[in-house]
Amino acid sequence: MLPGPTISVSSPLPVPGRAVSHSITFSQDLFGVSMVVPLLGLHVKSLGASPTVAGIAGSSYGILQLLSSTPVGCWSDVIGRRFSLLVCILCSALGYLILGVSTNMFLFVLARVSVGIFKHTLSISRAMLSDLVPEKERPLAIGQLNTASSVGFILGPVVGGYLSELDGGFCLTCFICFSVFILNAGLVWLCPWSEASIRSTRSGLRLGESRAPSGKTGRAGPEASPGPGLEGEEGAGARGPWAEGAAALQRLRSLVTSEMGDVLLVRLLMALAVMLYHSNFVLALEERFGVRPKVTGHLISSCSALGALAGLALGPLLRLYRHDCPRLLLHSSALTCLLLLLFATAPTAGAAAVPALLLAFSTAVGRTCITDLQLAAGGARAGGALIGLGQSVTAVGRVVAPLLSGVAQEFSPCGPPSLGAALALAAVSVMLLHRPRYGGDGSGRLKSE
Repeated sequence: MLPGPTISVSSPLPVPGRAVSHSITFSQDLFGVSMVVPLLGLHVKSLGASPTVAGIAGSSYGILQLLSSTPVGCWSDVIGRRFSLLVCILCSALGYLILGVSTNMFLFVLARVSVGIFKHTLSISRAMLSDLVPEKERPLAIGQLNTASSVGFILGPVVGGYLSELDGGFCLTCFICFSVFILNAGLVWLCPWSEASIRSTRSGLRLGESRAPSGKTGRAGPEASPGPGLEGEEGAGARGPWAEGAAALQRLRSLVTSEMGDVLLVRLLMALAVMLYHSNFVLALEERFGVRPKVTGHLISSCSALGALAGLALGPLLRLYRHDCPRLLLHSSALTCLLLLLFATAPTAGAAAVPALLLAFSTAVGRTCITDLQLAAGGARAGGALIGLGQSVTAVGRVVAPLLSGVAQEFSPCGPPSLGAALALAAVSVMLLHRPRYGGDGSGRLKSE
């Protein structure tokens, strides 16, 4: 069995080993989730909800992700990755168990509440990697983690598609997902874990700052110093976890207003574009071309396999672009915009399958690049909080996307991906307008203003 996640910074593994050591739990996690998520639209429809009501109910998940992502990220920085990961896994398992027995919209929304607050396992894993790897290797490590995690999406939709055609298939699918989460909790509890003390995890902010190369942050004066309360271990320990968390949130607010505004805007627009595409994927294929959920499950699995290959191709791509993540993000976002438009206008199921497959590749590359740019803009400080902030921005998309999708779907099944193409074009325009801010030396870092 592969070793479990570690938090050791004294003897790091090679980059592939670091990514794989975090992957087994999260590939199983996403296997369970990918069985259930494609069936949510059909389940809500079976409960008698209209597309608009379904969109409002789906937004509850995004609202809770928006409110919880940044606090959970800060919490994992202060309390420790292992404990926060266990809590998130167990509470998410409870949500999927409730979802399986939901017979009305109240239970459906209640189930999404638990999952919406605590489903941050992959974010915590990315924070672990940001603690461990050098800055230049970070995009490759995150991409490899995404690849390993995407393995779960290869089998999950196929299994979910077959189970959905059985009597009580949705309930059975949710129970299997619940069981997978419980198994993951056991693996996290039993796996080796070095330097897991609260003292070492509380020093994550200082470790992150010490890894930021001097002279590359573009800041001087007070912002270049550790700041109040970070002068030493004694000062940090005296402040306590709540004070540390509040200080981390304060630093994040200053980063958002000064350096990360355009990065977060691009993340929001691209998240909305991709979520609009995914929001009615199964239902749109059924209504436009009569494709059954079982066949759609095979297509989703093929897309996931191609997304996993994107992680393997990320290394050569980064070398081709000389580690210029902003330029790679620009090109992958432009490709995503074009593919969304092709999917929305496809005349046949076969013609829709081609852009769907390629979208898995372009979005996987873009997701890795935007995460790395966000960490670079923050100087690699407080990895959990920074990634949590990014998840909060993505959660805004989860709030808005179901509402926009429900309204657009009232007019046409092609409405959500068409609107997604327009938003992706807006994201590309933002990147072109702010292009001078991005470093051209191959470092992939943002130039400070």
